[in-house]
Amino acid sequence: MKNLFTLLLLLFCSSPVWAQADGILSGIVVDDKTQPVGFVNVAVVDASTAKVVTGAIADMDGRFQIKTPATGVYQLKLNGLGYVETQTEPFKVTGPGFSKDFGKLQVKGDVKTLSEVQVQTMRPTVTTHPDKMVVSVEGTALASGSTAYEVLAKPPGVWIDQDGNLQLNGKAGVQVMLNGKRSFLSGKELQNLLQGMSAENIKDLELITNPSAKFDAEGASGIININLKKPQQAGMNGSVYGGYQYNNLNSYTAGGELSHKSGKWNSFGSVDLARRMRYRDAKMDRVFLTEDGRKSAYDQTGYEEGERLQPSLRIGTDYDLNSQHSIGAMVNLNVNRSDNFFRTESYLLNDNAADDLYIHALNSTEGAYGNGTVNLHYLGKLDTLGTTLSADLDYVHITSRDDASFRNRYIFLSSPSEQRHELLLSENPTSYDIYSAKVDFTKSLGKGTKLEVGAKASQVISDNELRFFETSDGKEIPDPDRSNHFIYKEDIYAAYANVSATLGNKWTVQGGLRAEQTESVGNSLTKNQKTDRSYLDLFPSVFVQQKVSDNYQIAYKYSRRINRPNYQHLNPFIFFLDPFTSAQGNPYLKPQYVNSFEVTQTLKQTYNLIFGYAVTQDFIAEVPNQNPVDNTTVFQQQNVKNQKSATATLVAPVRVSKKWEISNNIIGMYQEFTNVSGDDIIVNDQVTVIAQTNHNVMLPLGLRLELNGGYQSPAVYGLYRIEDQMWLDAGLKRNFLNDKLTMTLNVTDIFKGRVMNVETNLNGNINAIEQYHGARSVRLNLRYRFSKGTSFQSKKRNVNLDELNRTGGN
Repeated sequence: MKNLFTLLLLLFCSSPVWAQADGILSGIVVDDKTQPVGFVNVAVVDASTAKVVTGAIADMDGRFQIKTPATGVYQLKLNGLGYVETQTEPFKVTGPGFSKDFGKLQVKGDVKTLSEVQVQTMRPTVTTHPDKMVVSVEGTALASGSTAYEVLAKPPGVWIDQDGNLQLNGKAGVQVMLNGKRSFLSGKELQNLLQGMSAENIKDLELITNPSAKFDAEGASGIININLKKPQQAGMNGSVYGGYQYNNLNSYTAGGELSHKSGKWNSFGSVDLARRMRYRDAKMDRVFLTEDGRKSAYDQTGYEEGERLQPSLRIGTDYDLNSQHSIGAMVNLNVNRSDNFFRTESYLLNDNAADDLYIHALNSTEGAYGNGTVNLHYLGKLDTLGTTLSADLDYVHITSRDDASFRNRYIFLSSPSEQRHELLLSENPTSYDIYSAKVDFTKSLGKGTKLEVGAKASQVISDNELRFFETSDGKEIPDPDRSNHFIYKEDIYAAYANVSATLGNKWTVQGGLRAEQTESVGNSLTKNQKTDRSYLDLFPSVFVQQKVSDNYQIAYKYSRRINRPNYQHLNPFIFFLDPFTSAQGNPYLKPQYVNSFEVTQTLKQTYNLIFGYAVTQDFIAEVPNQNPVDNTTVFQQQNVKNQKSATATLVAPVRVSKKWEISNNIIGMYQEFTNVSGDDIIVNDQVTVIAQTNHNVMLPLGLRLELNGGYQSPAVYGLYRIEDQMWLDAGLKRNFLNDKLTMTLNVTDIFKGRVMNVETNLNGNINAIEQYHGARSVRLNLRYRFSKGTSFQSKKRNVNLDELNRTGGN
């Protein structure tokens, strides 16, 4: 595969540009960062009279093609909302066969207009593009003082399940990326990373439900790309911030960022320090049913509280070797120390009252987590026609350690004087080493055609050990049945080719194919159990856009994607939760595959109606295995048969006035999960509606009001049924000291509607959970900005790496 890719790369690098068709004026509209600008009006005007002769509207990639007019001298005039009108130099058409490729035509942002928008109107919270939905975060009051994890729960269609995992449009398997780069993390490790990242440093979120072959195939439900803020201003610029949060507990956050942009150098750094407190109220009811019809019940109430101290540091630099080549480096450091306790009171009630038990349990955990990431990157512009070559090298090292104690007190209700005490201990050190290298090549083939090819290799090594101890007379006694040492190694080799083309003035097509070879081995050293896997998968993607008219476009999308099991889910450990509850890994988990279809209709470049259908094979779901013999429950990830999902999404922004803008989103979806249990086929299905509205209002005295409200009707996920939820968040923002000082005050989950109720019923065995994660809070935040250099209106440096949304410098 490696040799084949090298041959293809050399072939495309040396191939000539295709000849332009006769009688066509063509080109690409780009901004001052060489990013394509879509839907710009391109008019052909008579050079002497300035009369418009013909023209076209650029497609979403900024490409245009115009039939050559009659013999004469003309100019191209470019107009786009938010951009300064631009004209080309006059050119002479010599006859009907005359053709001219204008290459990249740059339009500059209308600084006056942009400044006016910042002061007098509100940027829409949610905007849609043909290939993604973008949720604004930067500068919003509701993001101040939040973590990246909290912000990820707000976009339309995003939901966090009972275990804290992200879902998109009712489907699990979200791939989280940072500035276009895969995080390689999932589950607990991903939550640790996002909970340690301040939302103050986030620009926006991109929701991509049908990615092209250029993206990693991982992520069955799509991609959420977190774009961090980009240093744009020349000179030295920065800010410092601090905040306080109350949600029955007290949390604090502080930090700062600094960037310096001069000549060929663009460097930045940010630091964040937070003490975050969280709590959880929980209630659990279980019913166990034996084969002879006898029932027992396990009722539990609990309270969890945790403290997390989270310092983080991000530094990076870009350097332009010349106008065509750039290199850069980035380092991310994120550590935290946590203290957590979970106190529960449980009643185990049987047919025989003499056996009824009361259990008081106190679980305490001290944790330490560290994440270090290093990235080196290169971008070269090989010609003026859009030929680029980029490369990235990444290394990630993650360590964590959780030391836990489990104190249990058992009381027989029929004889309260009979008590038994138990102390169990565990140590869980874990480490990850992640290596990744990739190269991407892009070449314009003329006729509005672009070729993208690339290759990538990555390796993940996970070392996870669980040491479990019982205690007797103050001595720790190792428990070999609940101890394990598991090492997992995964290598993925990938290559892709992607071709996009503009066909006339009405059609844009894109097709790609990605191949990924996966080699993995899981090795339980303790149990001498090894699981090897080797498989090659192909992932096609197709995108077709039709421009029916200037006010109506329709796009058709298809992609095939994969979700490999989370590293921790493959770990065969049995994690102790309480005397009657545990979680166990499954080394035999298979990947899940999804075929996804979408049709997107865009009206007046503002309103979007999106229809989607997806089928997931070997869907990975949590299954509670309840044993009525000993009243224990073991939670385990298993492959259920399949999932079918049909969705309809309406995005309807409303501009009430210059000072009041509303983003409305309604998602209707039907989900069906099918599983086989013995001889029975279990179908869990539901029609669900998710409605969300975001209001941005400019009030007197320079106040800005933000409201975010939503409702989710009953839903299903895997074998669980989920009750409805609602929420309302509000934020106020005001600037002082010539806009250098910003104060925000926000209240989240005002009516305490984010209570999660889930239940599963398997042949009469019921597992019902109600929990609330302390989402209702009040936050006050201050940010002071400073600068020493040119103003916002100055010409921005062409940051070459912005084209790829690389981490360094972004």
